[in-house]
Amino acid sequence: MAGTPTSRPRAGREPERDQLRLLGKVARMYYERGIRQPQIAAELSLSQPRVSRLLRQATEVGIVRTVVTMPPGTHTDLEDRIQERYGMRDVVVVDTEGAGEDVLLALGSATAEYLDVTLTGGHVIGVSSWSETLIAAVDMMRPKNITVAEQVVQIVGGLGDPAVQMQATRLTGRLADLTGASPVFLSAPGLVGSTTIRKALMSDPSVREVAALWSQIDVALVGIGSLEPSPLLRRSGNALAEGEQEELRSLGAVGDVCFRYFDADGRPVASNLDQRLVGITPTELMRIPRRVGVAGGSRKFSAIRAALAGGWINVLITDLEMARRLADD
Repeated sequence: MAGTPTSRPRAGREPERDQLRLLGKVARMYYERGIRQPQIAAELSLSQPRVSRLLRQATEVGIVRTVVTMPPGTHTDLEDRIQERYGMRDVVVVDTEGAGEDVLLALGSATAEYLDVTLTGGHVIGVSSWSETLIAAVDMMRPKNITVAEQVVQIVGGLGDPAVQMQATRLTGRLADLTGASPVFLSAPGLVGSTTIRKALMSDPSVREVAALWSQIDVALVGIGSLEPSPLLRRSGNALAEGEQEELRSLGAVGDVCFRYFDADGRPVASNLDQRLVGITPTELMRIPRRVGVAGGSRKFSAIRAALAGGWINVLITDLEMARRLADD
């Protein structure tokens, strides 16, 4: 073929003009016209291995440059910045344009999609009983055709108002149904009146049996709470009294995961509340390999930032406005 060189350029030297012409021709046929490599080889009287080498060389010399164009509504740049800044395992940013403060459904949908992709089999899932976002996520999940989890274990007690206890039970049970797992319920209050009552409950065989499973959990699904109780927590009958909130504020608390409170730097805040909580401890929680926190809305910025700083979660699913604030903080 006229203009086709008889030998490849030596390593370390720029291709000659005729070689550049061939590289450009092959690259345009493949990338712009969509012609497959065997057809290119036939039309140009080349071998298919040589066509492959020419395409690779076209990239090496800069004739072909890869440009990744992200679809609208995706924000991998923000996700990468937050992931690097806080040492996260993964970050999912949800575009909630026009949703205002009501980001619950969007976060629930994103969480459902995340679980659909990342639950691959054999998991023991721990789930908090107090997150409205997690309830929304489970409502939006599609049943899996195969079993992707062995057990779904409740990690915070849920008794209180009967209607809310029903929600906590439904969350655990429904997630188990969707993943093919066995549900493990924690039949105890999340908060009790005294340390003595908590000790009695934790020594109960049924509660002790559930608590023994917490060390086997490899995926935890949790909400991130601000110091101001959520509507769900208020309805539960287990919301903190004003005096308890004041104590936590005086100790510098800004938020919680599973009712374990922390300050602005993510350090645990020791209070009387810890001695009345029936649920997973900070140490047990931090040992779980994948800790997925789902939260958004402007009022939770301090709590979410602190949860990331303290390593309470290592996967974050949040809204776009929150992600921007975290990346720019």
